[in-house]
Amino acid sequence: MTAYHRPTTLPEALRLLAEAPAPPRILAGGTDLYPARAAGEAWMRPDDRPLLDLSALPDLAAIEDRGDHHRIGALVTWAALRDAPLPPWFAALRQAAAQVGGAQVQNRATLLGNLCNASPAADGVPPLLALDAVVEMAGPRGPRRLPLAQFILGNRRTALAADEIATAILVPKAPGAVARFEKLGARAYLVISIVMVAAVIEAEAGRIARARIAIGACSPVAQRLPALEAALAGLPLAAAAGAARPEHLAALSPIDDVRATAAYRRQAALVLLRRALSTPLAAPAEARAA
Repeated sequence: MTAYHRPTTLPEALRLLAEAPAPPRILAGGTDLYPARAAGEAWMRPDDRPLLDLSALPDLAAIEDRGDHHRIGALVTWAALRDAPLPPWFAALRQAAAQVGGAQVQNRATLLGNLCNASPAADGVPPLLALDAVVEMAGPRGPRRLPLAQFILGNRRTALAADEIATAILVPKAPGAVARFEKLGARAYLVISIVMVAAVIEAEAGRIARARIAIGACSPVAQRLPALEAALAGLPLAAAAGAARPEHLAALSPIDDVRATAAYRRQAALVLLRRALSTPLAAPAEARAA
């Protein structure tokens, strides 16, 4: 029978992690872990690693304003994020939160778990890349922080050490910025993304002062588009969509799979990119009011 631990403090969780005879599976929402374990059982590949359940650590369940950034704890669910009164620059992340799985998944799944699972189609990654997010970790050598772009190393691979726990996501504040998220799937909900686009736009006097653009599900890891970001700087907002060109997507490496061909993904990425840039100031009303 699989060993199960539910610590009530972070030091206790780190001690249990260090003392485990085999690296335990860390459990937050469980919406990735349990289906994977069930699939393993079905194919006669049981996963008997112990479970380390973080759900009794209340300090990890908050969204906090820390002055120059927001801290999103490891137990914050998509539903909590979706419904939180956050500033406009969070609009893309909240739009992603409203489209992850269905209501049941949104109420259980965590944003940080989505990052640690490191799927190329993880919906949380493009919006957070565009927000310059940082992952906070705790371990026996003390806390450390890594930019999200350095935390996710590839398909199902992260920089999290075996004796560390990812504790939070840190999002720098971006006053005046607004954001959009566009997602293409076979249907609106309960679907793995074919392409995702996230854009965070800062404007001054009707012109783009800074743009941050990320594309997901078109490479092993979601990517920023630095050439397009540079090309957008200084342009009138009305000209943003027309500035996006196929060559700006050259660094992407989409694959052919059961959901779409690589060529379709590349074309869809350009369409969604132009759509995201066509009305960059159209943040949701609830975000503008926050």
